[in-house]
Amino acid sequence: MGLFRKEKKLDQDSMKEGVGLITLTSPTSVIAEQFRTIRTNIQFSSIDQKLRSIVFTSPGPSQGKSTISANVAVTWADQGVNVLLVDADMRRPTIHQTFQVPNKKGLTSLLTEDEFDFNTTIQKTPVEHLFVLPCGVVPPNPSELLNTKKMDKLIVELTKHFDLVIFDAPPVISVTDAQILASKVDGTILVAPQGIADKRSVAKSKELLEVVHARILGTIMNRVKPENTGGYYGGYYGGYYGGYYGAEESKK
Repeated sequence: MGLFRKEKKLDQDSMKEGVGLITLTSPTSVIAEQFRTIRTNIQFSSIDQKLRSIVFTSPGPSQGKSTISANVAVTWADQGVNVLLVDADMRRPTIHQTFQVPNKKGLTSLLTEDEFDFNTTIQKTPVEHLFVLPCGVVPPNPSELLNTKKMDKLIVELTKHFDLVIFDAPPVISVTDAQILASKVDGTILVAPQGIADKRSVAKSKELLEVVHARILGTIMNRVKPENTGGYYGGYYGGYYGGYYGAEESKK
């Protein structure tokens, strides 16, 4: 992976933009451990098939899927797995802010240019084994770009270079982007904040994903107060939480 740009230092000030990376800034904290628990649960949710590509989405906007996907990516990389975090939310991109990397080129460049130029689009991070592919210039037609054979080919190429590719996708109810991506990858995780995403929106999201035959690995319920979780799977982290429910349990 020496082809990619030299990593840049990520200081505390960079946390003011993008999403918070508690798994990087406070790796021994209880919340960081909860993210590692989520990673382990996702791994065990797919014993029969090795996961090479995963989509994180949510029913609606501002529900924590970018925070969770970024932190889970860090915990995966900590295991020595070469991980690529892709900003596929081309409507509200955040990954370039979170990791303080250039955003002039990114996913949109790869989908619109003749050849895949990973050297100028994929960036190193301060976390060993973790790389990011920012959004790039926000396009006028994200859904159309994702729903192409070029995107299919890109996923194949990225999974050749990395052990795991994680896509941070837009909310599933708002636009069709998440459905399109979910139909192309090995598994999908739905992030649903307690008290914000009601049962109807979660059920609608599940229905939309099932329409495209997405493989739903499970649901992460975040923003859960400790008193609602018996203390072990509970906890606030800037309003974010990581409790994981497997696909079968999510049906209950």
